[in-house]
Amino acid sequence: MPVSGMKDSYSQSSNPQSSPYPTVAVIGAGSWGTALASVLARSGRNVTLWARRPDLAAAISRTGQNPDYLPDIDLPPGIMATADLQEALDGAGAVLLVTPSATLRDICRAAAPVLPKGIPLALCAKGIERGTGLLLSEVASEELPDHPIGAVSGPTFARETALGHPTAATVAFPFSYADRLTPGASPAARLAMSLSGGGFRPYISDDLVGVEVGGAVKNVIAIACGMMSGAGFAENTRAALIARGMDEMKALAEALGGKRETVTGLSGAGDLTLTCSSTTSRNMSLGMQLGRGLAREACFDGKPVVVEGEVNAISVIDLARRIGVPMPICETVNAVLHEGADLNQSFSDLWVRPIEAEPRALDISLDHPEPNALLPFGAPV
Repeated sequence: MPVSGMKDSYSQSSNPQSSPYPTVAVIGAGSWGTALASVLARSGRNVTLWARRPDLAAAISRTGQNPDYLPDIDLPPGIMATADLQEALDGAGAVLLVTPSATLRDICRAAAPVLPKGIPLALCAKGIERGTGLLLSEVASEELPDHPIGAVSGPTFARETALGHPTAATVAFPFSYADRLTPGASPAARLAMSLSGGGFRPYISDDLVGVEVGGAVKNVIAIACGMMSGAGFAENTRAALIARGMDEMKALAEALGGKRETVTGLSGAGDLTLTCSSTTSRNMSLGMQLGRGLAREACFDGKPVVVEGEVNAISVIDLARRIGVPMPICETVNAVLHEGADLNQSFSDLWVRPIEAEPRALDISLDHPEPNALLPFGAPV
């Protein structure tokens, strides 16, 4: 029957054969890099894990644990730790770059002389480069132009991933014409196969822009959720910020050529929900401390903790302003973090903005009846 024949043809083309990369290099031995190395090793890959500090690489090799970032988790066998970048990259079929967004350009430059041409690289940090407004894939492409560049992103806390809890994420690479003819041979499919196993379930995407925007913006929205929770508000408020924050993610992704659909997936809605729901997220935790009235320098007991959303609030807003995308929640967070704005007044102003339609096609904007009302921040809930 024609329908059956169509189904059989689709089934063959949509289930191509694919093979994992036998050896994968993970550049960055923080908590997330170590967790991804564990996923790869449990899935049967040979893994080299590069640590910036020789003493950390030696400790991982000696103890089978990462004493600085995941100190009580035994790592699976098959991970070779090293502080020598050339040694880490030697023989790798693919590379995961798991360094902070602010250091990505430097690590790409360091890798360029020793990285074999054509090796695919997946970015596992999330953000937009400050000053240039470039997505991290654009930064990597500038420094490593002869390599396919993609990303691995999703709702993933490192500790849970390292422990083998069921976890899903998106592997995204642009698809060339050849990739579409033989999708199983694409870098996205092969890397997804490399990561599959031990409770880790990857999904494949060709929308790198949408995946990256979701990863960058969700951290800023998580700080907003933390601020409101810390100030005394509860679930209604957080749900509103998550939903409207996702709309900001969609708008920015679409303006940059990404797909709104991607933002409703793992790397958008999934990651946003996770990051905005737990103080395991440093972004949520920072927001809560600020919402309770702590000065920034007193947060995290005064320790110099890097919070990606704090760094990316500036770059996200710079980019949004330049291309004319309104992002009021991200604007509010940026104003509080970096422009000296009062947290209570800023969020009150956010809540009494003009009343708009939720479907963008319904073009309505009405002045709020109480534009000068100050919400009772800090009141018991």
